[in-house]
Amino acid sequence: MAGHSHWAGIKHKKGRADKQKSKTFSKLSKEITVAARLGDKDPDINPRLRSAIQAARSANMPKDNIKRAINKSSINSGEDYESIRYEGFGPDKIAVIIETLTNNKNRTASNIRTIFQKNGGNLGTLGSASHNFNQKGIIKIDKKEISEDQIFELAIEAGADECFTREETYEIHCEKSNIYIVKKKLETLINNFISTEIEWVPINNVEISKDKFEIANDFLETLDNDEDVQNIYTNLKIKD
Repeated sequence: MAGHSHWAGIKHKKGRADKQKSKTFSKLSKEITVAARLGDKDPDINPRLRSAIQAARSANMPKDNIKRAINKSSINSGEDYESIRYEGFGPDKIAVIIETLTNNKNRTASNIRTIFQKNGGNLGTLGSASHNFNQKGIIKIDKKEISEDQIFELAIEAGADECFTREETYEIHCEKSNIYIVKKKLETLINNFISTEIEWVPINNVEISKDKFEIANDFLETLDNDEDVQNIYTNLKIKD
């Protein structure tokens, strides 16, 4: 089911709000720093940085944190972050794609391999799991920003492929190469965005029972807790 590929959208909350917020801020700060380092520090010119800042604001990250993350990009700390993707299969053969930003790929690879092994999974090579997914540009907007009629009309005019209504959000799908073109057109009526990301959307889901979900949940949360992991995608679906 579209919209349930991103682990952040389906993981269970276990009352660890402060810890979760700190982890979210850390990941958002890293993305802001990398986006500013790879492009212009002006978000009006750098769409990746603009999207990262908008996501940080949606997560209620303080302005000082955002400013520090941008400023950090100018500091020659010797930390060059590298984007590395890992693929594999977890409990009940669920396909998993992990996107990381790391300054030590040996550490990251070792940590992720250990997590897979301890949870009965298998870390594979690139392409081993990703053939179960399609990459799409996905833009998420809070429903309070715009009416349903307006967003559907705007999405069509912007060149999006699909627009979904979720419980609290609108989710606009487009070709990954067009994501910032579509986003720019959406910005004519919308100021605040929850996220603007190229995500892996599953082609086929692996359904598991609710009693087995906790095992998969613990595995995915352990991955998510790794400091180098930015995003996790899975074709896991809980049986109704």
